[in-house]
Amino acid sequence: MLNRRDFLKATGVWTAAISLVGCAEFSTGKKGNRKPNIVIIMADDMGFSDIGCYGGEIQTPSLDKLAVNGLRFTQFYNTGRCCPTRASLLTGLYPHQSGIGDMSGDDGLPGYKGRLNEQCITIAEVLRPAGYRNYAAGKWHVGPGPEHWPLQRGFDHYYGANSASGHYFGLQARNGRRFIIDDQEYIPEGQARKTGQTGYWPFQNKDGTPWYGTDAYTDYALSYLEEHAEEHTDRPFFLYVAYTAPHWPLHALPEDIAKYQGRYMKGWDQLRKERYARQLQMGIVHSDWSISPRDPEAPAWEGLTEEQKQEMDLRMAVYAAMVDRMDQNIGRLIAKLKSLGQFENTLILFLSDNGGCHEGGPWGFSRGKKDSPAGSPDSYTSYGRCWANASNTPFRMFKHWVHEGGVSTPLIAHWPGVVNDKGTLTDQTGHVVDLMATCCDAAGVSYPKSYNGQTITPLEGRSLIPVFKGQQREGHAMIFWEHEGNRAVRQGDWKLVSRFPDNKWELYNVKVDRSELNDISQQHPDRVNELKAAYLEWAVRCNVIPYGKLQQHRRAK
Repeated sequence: MLNRRDFLKATGVWTAAISLVGCAEFSTGKKGNRKPNIVIIMADDMGFSDIGCYGGEIQTPSLDKLAVNGLRFTQFYNTGRCCPTRASLLTGLYPHQSGIGDMSGDDGLPGYKGRLNEQCITIAEVLRPAGYRNYAAGKWHVGPGPEHWPLQRGFDHYYGANSASGHYFGLQARNGRRFIIDDQEYIPEGQARKTGQTGYWPFQNKDGTPWYGTDAYTDYALSYLEEHAEEHTDRPFFLYVAYTAPHWPLHALPEDIAKYQGRYMKGWDQLRKERYARQLQMGIVHSDWSISPRDPEAPAWEGLTEEQKQEMDLRMAVYAAMVDRMDQNIGRLIAKLKSLGQFENTLILFLSDNGGCHEGGPWGFSRGKKDSPAGSPDSYTSYGRCWANASNTPFRMFKHWVHEGGVSTPLIAHWPGVVNDKGTLTDQTGHVVDLMATCCDAAGVSYPKSYNGQTITPLEGRSLIPVFKGQQREGHAMIFWEHEGNRAVRQGDWKLVSRFPDNKWELYNVKVDRSELNDISQQHPDRVNELKAAYLEWAVRCNVIPYGKLQQHRRAK
């Protein structure tokens, strides 16, 4: 494993880090024992290897600096899809327990309401009685109707989309999508509702300049921090920034695209090799974990025509530009925290909601106006399965599945005075359900048994703060996943996983084979049966319906 100096050099932020080392550290004994602020930042559809401090070539100096002075988890998990991960993050429960076992449709079943139910409680609702002000910006996607928007779930201010904006230069207003400011829908003055795949409302900033979602979410987050500093100086805050980047459609600003166009002409095969080599050097992956073969649906780069190479280079360049712009905005958040004197009393967590997105097949889809290049406002494209395979290096599979490529996420934790062993890695296993418990622990509050007259489902997560402090925590005996029939359970070094509709259980020892290349289920039938039984017991407890039966239920409605 690299020491801190080698990590700094490997990520290219050695010079910048030197100026940060001497910063005064906050300890909970200072400033009158004031409770810490908490900031959770989440990317959308970003793969395990995309950012610099996890092996990527994309320029992410802001995140890399947080890693330099913080802690990186190498075995942290999400749920493999956007809605379920957001539900688990906000509630500390498995998705089906919160009512979002699938996406945002209501199937009339306890685990499949398509919204947060009344038997769960959000981080904001837990922290509010402890004096916290709560702010959110970006993608909500855990309740489409106004009665389930953020201000109804404990937040004081919100700016973003109820599901996903579907566009980075405005709102793709279809399928019930709404843009929200606090608890009111925003409709551009003088504009009619647009429909269809590419129809959208172009937004403008207050000064008349074109709106870009990643920048705008940060603008509002900064305004909330400024308002807090002016009006609530005696109270801590919780800020949840859920960027839509780099989820398709591929939209980016020309100056960001220019940084990367041409850099991906090497192709996805070479990119995967280079990322894997950096991950090995950094200690992100173990040498026992072989890089997975190129995805079976992805052609060899060298077999593409020059025109195909140019198009695919552009798509990945736009994707990289979107990650880059997100990182620039995270830098703005950090700068604001510092200018307000709050940086050293703030826990910052960064993660992704699922792995890289395969949607659109090997080449990605193109639904925008003809001849509109990827990245432009009139385009509507994805980067496809081939580049997603590179995003998830060294793992296989993607968003939607619960193999490692679908559920593995970076997690960076930065908290001066608590995370003291800076620039290091931990291989302790964690899950997104742990963020609620971590926030409760940081704020010194108890997770309630009831709220608003409703009995609350007991917390599933466990605090990560012992890990922050360099201690070995008592982790989960088992971690479980289910999404649209894709199932998994991890117990220590063992992982049992299956794909729908085959439903064949595969068994892996992730200590030596986290890339899931050597199925050893035939050699360990007793282990398979033990983990299968544990999964089935969990599924019943957590309101999981076998996906074939859920499909039958939907057809019968």
